[in-house]
Amino acid sequence: MKDAQIRQLRFSEQWPMPLLLLADPSQAVIESYMARADCFIAEWDSQTIGVYVLLDTRPQTIELVNVAVREDEQAQGLGKRLVLHAIETARSRGYKVIEVGTGNSSIGQLALYQKCGFRICGIDRDFFALHYAEPIYENGIPCRDMIRLSMSL
Repeated sequence: MKDAQIRQLRFSEQWPMPLLLLADPSQAVIESYMARADCFIAEWDSQTIGVYVLLDTRPQTIELVNVAVREDEQAQGLGKRLVLHAIETARSRGYKVIEVGTGNSSIGQLALYQKCGFRICGIDRDFFALHYAEPIYENGIPCRDMIRLSMSL
């Protein structure tokens, strides 16, 4: 695995929209939380190859809303490093709970989050059908419901 460095994006830097769109196909949804979220990037050889976003949602609770790894860098452990970094960042900032949501069809992501210690805590039925104009399919499965996971820190 490459020794990518993970850091918070500086205020003056552009968010890596092409990477963010890998995890959420709606630019409008991404833009809706950008002003109130912190973006972290993984860099290697002066290239941004991964990203995650933390969004303060409720007192003592933060949500991991977008985890993405450049397609040619996937399946090398960087996604897990990003999720674990997000957990440690949330813990170091004093949060008590970290949450994440993913599609019912996101089989790899569901496995990753559970391997990192998240537990399923709910389902937002028809979330993607209601909030996205175009249907989403992954792994040959229609993405309709959001699977909610959380972890106590």
